[in-house]
Amino acid sequence: MKTKLAMILVFNCLFSVFINPGMRAEESINAADCSFNGYPLYGKIQLVDSFPDLTVQVVNAFPNLKVQLVESFPNQCGLWQIVTSFPDTKIKIFESFPDVKIQYVDSFPGLP
Repeated sequence: MKTKLAMILVFNCLFSVFINPGMRAEESINAADCSFNGYPLYGKIQLVDSFPDLTVQVVNAFPNLKVQLVESFPNQCGLWQIVTSFPDTKIKIFESFPDVKIQYVDSFPGLP
C-alpha cells in the first residue's frame, strides 16, 4: 500500500514539473524590476541557438512584454539592444512553450 502511494506521489511530481509547465511566464515576471527569474527583460540582448537564459515567442497579440528595439540606451523595461557579445541576457526564439511571449512595437515598450 505504501509503495503504491509513493508511486502516485512521484508520478504527480513528475507530471507537474515536466508535463504541465503552463502559466510560468505570468507567475515569474517581476514587474517591480522588469525581470524574469532574475534575468532583466531590458538591456543588451544576444540571440543564441543554445544555452539561453530565456526562451521567447514572438506574438501579435496578448504578449507578456512589449519590446522596442533600440540602438543605444536600453535602460527601460522592454527596450532591447541586440548585441553579439557581452549581453545582459541571452535569449532563444521558440515557437511553443516559451518563458515569455513578446510583441515588437515602435512605441510604448514594457509590460502591458
